[in-house]
Amino acid sequence: MSLETFRLETRNWLADNCPPGARGPGEISNGSTKIDIKDSDTRVWIERMVEKGWTVPSWPKAYGGGGLSTDEVIVLLQEMKAISARPALSSFGTSMIGPTLLEYGTEEQKQRHLPRIARAEVEWCQGYSEPGSGSDLASLQTRAVLEGDQFIINGQKTWTSGAHNADWMFILVRTDKDVPKHEGISFMLLPMDQPGVDVRPIPLISGVSTFNDTFFDNAVADRNDLVGELNRGWTVGKRLLQHERSGMESLLAGSTSKKDESLLGIAKEYLGVTDGKLAEPLTRDEIVTYQMNSESLQLTRKRVVEETQSGATPGPATSIFKVISSELEQKNYDLITKVRGSRGFGVDELEFSEQERTIVKQFFFTRAASIYSGSNEVQRNIIAKRVLGLPD
Repeated sequence: MSLETFRLETRNWLADNCPPGARGPGEISNGSTKIDIKDSDTRVWIERMVEKGWTVPSWPKAYGGGGLSTDEVIVLLQEMKAISARPALSSFGTSMIGPTLLEYGTEEQKQRHLPRIARAEVEWCQGYSEPGSGSDLASLQTRAVLEGDQFIINGQKTWTSGAHNADWMFILVRTDKDVPKHEGISFMLLPMDQPGVDVRPIPLISGVSTFNDTFFDNAVADRNDLVGELNRGWTVGKRLLQHERSGMESLLAGSTSKKDESLLGIAKEYLGVTDGKLAEPLTRDEIVTYQMNSESLQLTRKRVVEETQSGATPGPATSIFKVISSELEQKNYDLITKVRGSRGFGVDELEFSEQERTIVKQFFFTRAASIYSGSNEVQRNIIAKRVLGLPD
């Protein structure tokens, strides 16, 4: 089938199958069994996309995906953007552990875990950082000891995003303490709903607790859920981080985000428009610069993924995307706050609307963007060593 024929068929299918309530801002499922989908159109949209295999369009059909090529995925996302169709599914499963299992998992692991991710039946969380092991992740101390066919896990993880709603965790643990730190780490999977796992939310300045401390007291992971070789999990863990930092949907879409549109709308509302332009020239220049940088990032992402063989996730270049995207995310809310003036930091429920208070919470939340998924300082070190080839 030619790409243009695929585009036409995709456009027609979306027109017939994407409900009105799944277009524009709104609810997006992450697959968690602990979160009820409230919107009926969102539920219908998930069901139709699951049947089509387009919740994970680039995955092989054998694992619940659509089996699309990189070019076809680009077309799909472009056509979705044209009608403002939201993603049917967005999760740690689709963006992080799924691609990692495709690369490192056994066939049994792929058959057991990937179709459930594709069908929006499970959500995952990441067990990496510890109170004493953040930037120096390889110093982690959470232990796993093999007893028969099970690993017994003890220790603590922190900043575990979404752990309170997750069904499964992918975790880095120490399985050999008598070797150099990078060589005694293993990567494994474990269910969250068991007596040995205790999740405690961490209150944040934004007022939303998406991060958690997670404690393990003789928690159990099945031996069959060891991904890769025992004591060789550092390689798997690093590769997963590259999937996390790539933002593959953004890589392929090559489009301006809804946040940009929201920024411009708010700027027009608060600053006014004169002769078709924002009335305040200095802020107008700042917004144009932000939009140009945002579009440049998207185009660079698209070029890099198209240059990568078979559309695979790029390697160390993902650190560039992480640095720039997190700084742009912060800049977006800096500008939104600035243009709103005295309304910029309203939190009083009596004086400020829910939308205004939500923007303030998002502003505070984005302060963490340059820290989570590997701080920007760490990413710059990776760029210097592995992209630019600079000496230590």
